[in-house]
Amino acid sequence: MIMSPIEANLQQIHREKDAVIAGRLANLDQNLRQNVTLVAVSKTKPAAVIFEAFQAGQRHFGENYVQEGVAKVAELAALGLTRKQGLIWHFIGPLQSNKAKLVAHHFDWVHGVDRLKIAVALSNHRDASLAPLNVCVQVNVSGEDSKSGVDPQEALSLATEIATLPNLNLRGLMTIIENTPAVATQRAQFQKMHALWLTLRRYPPRSGMMIDTLSMGMSQDFKIAIEEGSTMIRIGSAIFGARN
Repeated sequence: MIMSPIEANLQQIHREKDAVIAGRLANLDQNLRQNVTLVAVSKTKPAAVIFEAFQAGQRHFGENYVQEGVAKVAELAALGLTRKQGLIWHFIGPLQSNKAKLVAHHFDWVHGVDRLKIAVALSNHRDASLAPLNVCVQVNVSGEDSKSGVDPQEALSLATEIATLPNLNLRGLMTIIENTPAVATQRAQFQKMHALWLTLRRYPPRSGMMIDTLSMGMSQDFKIAIEEGSTMIRIGSAIFGARN
């Protein structure tokens, strides 16, 4: 059987991911989790390619635009792909409070929480019949004005406030680093995030707080992100091709 381009891309990313993990474990780095989750970022792509990736074994999918993501959730549900079949939806990026209800109803993860107001809105709108909504605090580790995210010095305080809210499960931290080819800069920002995440993991455990996720790394830098401790990578163009 001829392999589709999407299936081939997924397999290539998994090979590269697993090779990086094996290299870190060979160096006895115990700070790196062996399981690194791949989120296929499907924004601007049709539901048909998500279906194709699902058929190839992919289960986690990320969307950046609320209405587009909700429409794909409905379209794939009509094809029989829902949470019951293992489909897991991640909302990535900035979120306005007036869109929180849609996200709370249709998604399983939210990566871009950078204000308590957004977390409260998600908590209020999450249906108690569903599992708690998994959330990550977005950190602006590069300090760029163009990027969303809380200042690193405020991240731990925000995280502990979010952990007190019902219907949410605080899973960890997320970042989008500076878009630069300078590997030293990439590595330094990933290292800063990893140190912040380790600090948060040392906080006393409490209900609504399960710090096991450090979401960082995209198509152009995911291997360096994994080297520096990422547990979840968000890959779009390397799977689905250039965005429309």
